[in-house]
Amino acid sequence: MDQLGAVGHQPGVVVRPTEKALYTRLWEHPEYRKFSPGEFYVNQFLLQARPQKGATLLDLGCGTGRAGLALALVGGLDVTLVDFAPNCLDADVREIAAAQPHALRFVEADLTKDIPCAAVYGLCADTMEHIPTAQVDAALDHILRACQHVFFSIATGEDKCGELVGHRLHLTQRPYAWWLRKLQERDCHVHWSRDLGWHALFYATAWVDAAAVVDVGVLNVGEEDVRRNVRYNVAQGWQQVHPHETNAVELVVVGGGPSAADRAEEIRRLRADGAKLVTLNGAYHWCLAHGLTPSAQVVVDARPFNARFTRPVVDGCKYFVASQCDPAVFEGLPVDRTYIWHTTADMIREILDAQYDAWWGIPGGSTALLRAIPLFRMLGFTRYHLFGCDSCLAPDGAHHAYDQPENGREAVMNVTCGGRVFRCHAWMAAQAQEFVHLIKVFGNEIELAVYGDGLLAHVLKTGAALHEESVLLQ
Repeated sequence: MDQLGAVGHQPGVVVRPTEKALYTRLWEHPEYRKFSPGEFYVNQFLLQARPQKGATLLDLGCGTGRAGLALALVGGLDVTLVDFAPNCLDADVREIAAAQPHALRFVEADLTKDIPCAAVYGLCADTMEHIPTAQVDAALDHILRACQHVFFSIATGEDKCGELVGHRLHLTQRPYAWWLRKLQERDCHVHWSRDLGWHALFYATAWVDAAAVVDVGVLNVGEEDVRRNVRYNVAQGWQQVHPHETNAVELVVVGGGPSAADRAEEIRRLRADGAKLVTLNGAYHWCLAHGLTPSAQVVVDARPFNARFTRPVVDGCKYFVASQCDPAVFEGLPVDRTYIWHTTADMIREILDAQYDAWWGIPGGSTALLRAIPLFRMLGFTRYHLFGCDSCLAPDGAHHAYDQPENGREAVMNVTCGGRVFRCHAWMAAQAQEFVHLIKVFGNEIELAVYGDGLLAHVLKTGAALHEESVLLQ
């Protein structure tokens, strides 16, 4: 955050020192140490992230260090305190860091430059508003690169301590929507957020890019058709999905893979134990046929035939339909139980920006499953039982647990994984590879159990790499 003030100036003109010099001076005032904003958000961070003991965390712009100390002591985390003011730490925090460097340490670093350390988690409490607006982009880039998941608390109003040093401290006073846009520009997935008016809170990851979770393959129609669908659907007033508090409710997610055919009783038992049932595409009808009423149905494909996946409407079911879907998918759905959500595709961002003050993109891969997991993680769910999510053909060649003629004539390829060979359609192989990438991004955020003996279950069980050996035309 070093920002040089003018060297020469007229008498009587107050010259702002470098940011580092300013805060080094500020920390000499005991009044500035009375309130440590990060301490206030320790519990909220732990609630949203639910980190395992021993997980690494950077306290970014740590100030007194009291929040980082609490996370080390109460949360059992491996904490690195990061700040550019060498005298920021409270005396007792400095002593503990010196005595227990295995659990707590201090690194002097400027967040607008490369951060010389990295961690699974980051806590950035009441820091971003202190950064000059011209350097906010650089700071966000470095923070999001250093930490896989970051909890931000950002003050949106004026500071009260600048008078101690004769300079404003909050150099970037912007509302929640402005900060949300900044995260969206970086393809962040916002796990959770809150607009408190005086503070903007976000728990997000930017480890969702083309190399991690692919945002391609879901478009089976032309880009202009997708844009037309989105433009029409967002103008209809459907309620948007938005981030929710993390909860302990288990989800049963049912896809159309052939292994679902023998799992109805297991699904029924999990439902009886309180799990919610989420269906994907045609699995909606399969569950209804087996006496299983979905809690939620998810549709993402933009082709018109997907309208059959929201018929008939059933009591108690909520419908989560992507804005890119054909408008026919929305027809007849109950307004109070239907939620529109958006992919993070660049082609629709300008439409969403024009329609909404705030919107939350759902990253993912080429199938409804790979969108449903990030979608429901944003809605607060972290525990998933996956049925019918095979990503391969059954030994008898079946591609679904039910009839789905659209997939009946696709070419078949052999895919090897952990010493086994699986027969797959091209989209199945792509889903499996993207599933691996998704686990890399969301592995700290979710618990998954994949049922059956398909490719995805084998990937999760063995952690094996995939290799496409040959393509068989048939």
